[in-house]
Amino acid sequence: MLINLIRLLVIIFGPIIGYMQISPDAKGILVGVGAAILIIAVEIVIDRVALDALISGVIGAIVGLVSAQLLSWVFYRVDPRLYELSEKYALLMHVVLAYLGLVIFVRKRQELELLDRDLLMKGSKKKLQNIHIVDTSVLIDGRVADVCESKFLSGTLVVPRFVLKELQNIADSADNARRSRGRRGMEILARLQEIQDVPVKIFDKDFSDIKEVDSKLVALARELGAKILTTDFNLNKIASIQGVTVLNINDLANALKPVVLPGEAMTVFVVKEGKERDQGIGYLDDGTMVVVEDGRKAIGQKLSVTVTSILQTSAGRMVFTKSRERVHELPREPHEPHEPHEPPANDQPAEG
Repeated sequence: MLINLIRLLVIIFGPIIGYMQISPDAKGILVGVGAAILIIAVEIVIDRVALDALISGVIGAIVGLVSAQLLSWVFYRVDPRLYELSEKYALLMHVVLAYLGLVIFVRKRQELELLDRDLLMKGSKKKLQNIHIVDTSVLIDGRVADVCESKFLSGTLVVPRFVLKELQNIADSADNARRSRGRRGMEILARLQEIQDVPVKIFDKDFSDIKEVDSKLVALARELGAKILTTDFNLNKIASIQGVTVLNINDLANALKPVVLPGEAMTVFVVKEGKERDQGIGYLDDGTMVVVEDGRKAIGQKLSVTVTSILQTSAGRMVFTKSRERVHELPREPHEPHEPHEPPANDQPAEG
């Protein structure tokens, strides 16, 4: 509201100033209107441009102008005739170098922000492209720290500022469960920052025109040519559709589970009943769900089963089995032997 009021004042006072300062006729009014429109247009453009891009552009333009001056001095020292020719096209040379400096600094600012000691020492383009953007769900999950410590994940971990803000909001939640999850995410981030082999960078880039955090992650990954680390199934699908590579920690965990083949025999403890009739549900040591056909009657016992099929998804793995025989049944209480019932004694023959 305040911005619109200021813009209205600029449009009103622009023609007045043009009439009073430039020319007391229609020409001055038109100049004032044009100046007011130009000011508002520049203000709108600056508002839409990110601050880091604006600063990078200004620095790049200054570097370009300084390079033009240095180039003129080099021409003067080398050949006076070449210097005279450069002076003839000095304006064009300054504009071209300023433009090149602006464009180069704006487009390369992301790589400059990601530079650290390891990147400067190795300086390889492949290293710059080996960037992983961390999602909020990964920090709350926590297994990414174990993966990094085991050195199975290399490159640079990038934590966007908007992800950090979302994690902070979760940690400040009034709900105890959400607050605990947010604090766990903060602890995992601090643990990641202590791992020297995998540098962690807090990235200030934001997309003010995008509201959803998942969409911001995808946009940032496409801009940096990075991969997304997540455990969110929906984000996995959205990013994959848009051509962004996703590293799902759940997929990694499922890939590392012991291989179970159809026809293999195993023993499973039936915990509860399944959704279908006569089904029983059990779990392996790694948490894999085992569906036992005709296992409902064996709840609370161990069964010897045979694997019939396996269902693998990003959400997890399910093993379907069929019971072979019941094993390790619960022991029964021993019964005392009963004395045999003897017919009542009747030594006397029946009277006829």
